[in-house]
Amino acid sequence: MSDIEEIEVRGGQGQVLDPETYRDSIGTMEQSGKRKWVFPRKPKGKYTNYRNIVSYILLIIYFTVPFLKINGNPFFLFNVIDREFYIFGQPFYPQDFFILTLGAIASLIFIIIFTIAFGRIFCGWICPQTIFMESIFRKIEYLIEGDRNKQMKLDRQEWNSEKIWKRSLKWTVYIIISLIITHFMLMYIVGYKEIFRIISEGPFAHPTNFIIMVLFTAAFYFVFAWFREQVCTLVCPYGRLQGVLIDKDTINVFYDFKRGENRSKWRKGEDRKAAGKGDCIDCHQCVVVCPTGIDIRDGQQLECVNCTACIDACDEVMEKVGLPKGLIRYASENEIENQTQFKFTGRMKGFAVVLVLLVGFLGFLLYSRGEMEAKFIKPAGSTFFVRDGRITNTYNYTFLNKTNDKKIVTIKVLEPAHGEIIYSASSKIEVDRDKISKGTINISFPEDDMKLSKQNITIGVYDMKGKLVDSYQTYFEGPFKLQF
Repeated sequence: MSDIEEIEVRGGQGQVLDPETYRDSIGTMEQSGKRKWVFPRKPKGKYTNYRNIVSYILLIIYFTVPFLKINGNPFFLFNVIDREFYIFGQPFYPQDFFILTLGAIASLIFIIIFTIAFGRIFCGWICPQTIFMESIFRKIEYLIEGDRNKQMKLDRQEWNSEKIWKRSLKWTVYIIISLIITHFMLMYIVGYKEIFRIISEGPFAHPTNFIIMVLFTAAFYFVFAWFREQVCTLVCPYGRLQGVLIDKDTINVFYDFKRGENRSKWRKGEDRKAAGKGDCIDCHQCVVVCPTGIDIRDGQQLECVNCTACIDACDEVMEKVGLPKGLIRYASENEIENQTQFKFTGRMKGFAVVLVLLVGFLGFLLYSRGEMEAKFIKPAGSTFFVRDGRITNTYNYTFLNKTNDKKIVTIKVLEPAHGEIIYSASSKIEVDRDKISKGTINISFPEDDMKLSKQNITIGVYDMKGKLVDSYQTYFEGPFKLQF
């Protein structure tokens, strides 16, 4: 090479490519507004390894949770059709939806605070779109079509036998994986046993379910085979929300422009500082690895999902040329502008405390609900009757056992005193776990105790240890009395 020694950017065949060509082959939109396909180079490095570990853990969780049970209950199930809901093995019912509503509000606050403090880390590390795209579909694409330059070459060539074979194989694998993802997603709704039953009985026995699976499979295929990064830039509401939440103290993936500018090509043995040049050698490696096709050196952008691929690419180049790493790194805008070292500021500590409290609040909501829900309703059209100086009313009771253990309960009148309960069966009522028990009781009071024609009473439900598990306020009817 000449005395101007540039960092080599090697393609799939080992050829040296001119870095300037990347300016016209990267990005998501043409100047005319037409989409440009992004061919990101396969990333490698410390952060990529960390992200792979996180991705594999989350994928294992996704594909195993439908089969997990706690005390015989699904670990997680959200069956809207049959109104069966389980979170961490605990059954939830439509009556508990106020808890889920409060939990959803707390989750939204959590997301807002987390984004203000730590930026879009969720998008790059945890988001299902990123996990599936980068850890499954993109890796299959690399395996079948090769790295960036091989993919670009394949895309440009005519539809010969090689292109038809590779594209057909890739698309077929994509469809199969989309089908698998759909089946597991539906397991979270109806349970794995129901899915296996539907599969064994075939599509003609369950045409509606079959159509739903086909539609979801097509949607997943469309997203991961074609739509891709457009989900993050055009559709995702969180991507739009984070644009108005971040500020100069938010941690994001940033390019250190004070250190990097003025950017210039690398010359071996040159004193770049004396020449007025920055550490950025304009190799474009941060650009070619970006899955959304942006140049991180242009500043914070809506398309950036904080995937850290540019950090690994830049650190690799800096190591090769003997310059300090961290030209692109996790930092805040203030940190870059003031050239200060990263530190866990009081602001971040405060937000972290709030986040911990929110998580604790969510946990409290999930586990603070009562063990049992009891209702005592007077049958429609029923009235009272008087016998032997006592007024009697009839009530239909409904007990819902929300625990994972069978409950044996008894009923007592809490207020007013002197209430007597007559059971239609045994006074010890058994309620199986996650079941509803119904029955009828009569409640009577001495006639002299009832001063009003309609009076509020409170009925309590106790377990065999004498613990009050629930109470219910209803009304008691008696004869009309004139009050003087």
